[in-house]
Amino acid sequence: MSSPAAHFGAGGDAPYDIALRNGGGTLRLVEIGEGSGRRVEIGRFLAAADAADDSVIARIRGPVLDVGCGPGRIVHAAILAGRLSLGVDVSRTAVEHARQRGLPALHRSVFEPLPQEGSWRALLLMDGNIGIGGAPHVLLERCAQIISTRGSIFVEVDPEPTTDRGYAATVVDEDGRSSSPFPWYDVGAAALRTRLKGSRLEITETWEVSGRAFVRVERRL
Repeated sequence: MSSPAAHFGAGGDAPYDIALRNGGGTLRLVEIGEGSGRRVEIGRFLAAADAADDSVIARIRGPVLDVGCGPGRIVHAAILAGRLSLGVDVSRTAVEHARQRGLPALHRSVFEPLPQEGSWRALLLMDGNIGIGGAPHVLLERCAQIISTRGSIFVEVDPEPTTDRGYAATVVDEDGRSSSPFPWYDVGAAALRTRLKGSRLEITETWEVSGRAFVRVERRL
């Protein structure tokens, strides 16, 4: 498979890379042609894992692959919890940041060949990364190839359960710098459950912590 041609915050003025290098800042994920968009606090990506993140890590059994790992917040927390962990991200800047912290991370897309495919017990799509590529069903089918037969995909979904929309987006920072357009998708738990009907995957658990919502996706028995 080939990786998506465009991805979160890349190209243009590269505001995501600038925010990472500056140690924080507020970005906005904006649907092209629409209003102010959704706030993305880069400082949270650079901080330690919080209670919502920990609720995911507590459910992990075995080695974990963090897709869209960013600067490595979850990889670090999973390692501290005793889990063999690896992060992958298409942002070279994010991967460099993670590696500078001594964390295992690859500059690679989930749609490219990955180490130990078919053996990961857990795969993470945190911080809205179900939006990668703009097609959740395609992304989840790819993730199902990466996990083991007993593995789980942990997805952070939109807090509104019925959210279900794809769009062309851009990332904009407080100084007006913007990225190139890229495909994105927002989906809530109920909408994702409907989308998985008839597939080999199903939602087996849902939960919320601190206003953030998560689901566990597994193969149907």
